[in-house]
Amino acid sequence: MHPFDTENYKIIIWDFDGVIINSMPIRDNGFATVLKDYPENEVEQLMAYHKQNAGLSRYAKFKYFFETIRHENADETIINNLAIRFKNIMLSSLIDEKLLIQDSLNFIKNNYQKYEMHIASGSDQTELRTICDALNLTIYFRSINGSPTPKIELVKKILHQYKYDNAVLIGDSINDYEAAIKNEIDFIGCNNPALIDFGKYYIEYIAS
Repeated sequence: MHPFDTENYKIIIWDFDGVIINSMPIRDNGFATVLKDYPENEVEQLMAYHKQNAGLSRYAKFKYFFETIRHENADETIINNLAIRFKNIMLSSLIDEKLLIQDSLNFIKNNYQKYEMHIASGSDQTELRTICDALNLTIYFRSINGSPTPKIELVKKILHQYKYDNAVLIGDSINDYEAAIKNEIDFIGCNNPALIDFGKYYIEYIAS
């Protein structure tokens, strides 16, 4: 990971997908797989929305799929079933050390005793914690937080629970930037050229 001025911070809140683990192609495939019985043009619209809003939870994306794309009520049972199928695909594919982004991983391993680190992700929280446990990442973070709680609320909860007043969020989506701004903390964009002009710094990782 390219160096940045961390001396101003003692608290780092990390996004997960695309920042710590190179999971986006697998998540793309997950959405395509669980929605394969729906019209292709509708799935393509969902995929575009998914890629533009990487930090949103799958629950929000499935709701968008039904309400905005298909113009029908978002049935909670159907959404939960899709989310379970999606989760099973993720757990069978993402527990793979080769997917970890080495630049980020090295920084975390070398600095976890210097900073208090947390994860705030759009990924399902149970799934996220299972993946982190399996990849031996849990020890580096004070807390690991995911959906269905929206990211803005996750960051707010971390700041309130631990009484932080000077933190930075590292993420790869506009949703991450919005979560930082709404909670009045700094933001560092990562691995998304669209974020170069957002936040304090921009980091481009070296893919594994």
